[in-house]
Amino acid sequence: MKRSDLSSQIKEMIVDVLLEVSQDDLDTAKEYNAELEKTKELTSDLGITEDDEEPSAKDLKKSDSISTISRKLQDTTKEMKTTVSKWKKAEGKDKERLLARLKELTKIKNELEGLI
Repeated sequence: MKRSDLSSQIKEMIVDVLLEVSQDDLDTAKEYNAELEKTKELTSDLGITEDDEEPSAKDLKKSDSISTISRKLQDTTKEMKTTVSKWKKAEGKDKERLLARLKELTKIKNELEGLI
């Protein structure tokens, strides 16, 4: 068997395997995606973001070292930059959610700058 024939036969086998996805698998994937969208909408309605677990600048004490505060300030600034780039690409509710997050980050940044 020639190499080109073997290659074409392998390609055909791969295509056949990929086409064997059942309708049940497709329905399950669609249901899963719908649930993910519902969860995303509910969390945005509640104002929950992925970064809600991080402490705010208010949680920092005056006794924290300057290096710790400056590291948190750098992290906040970095997150602000990534959020701005996401905000520029977003539309609708996502844009509003990202704008709210930017406002929170600005407050945190100002508080951290005040502590330094």
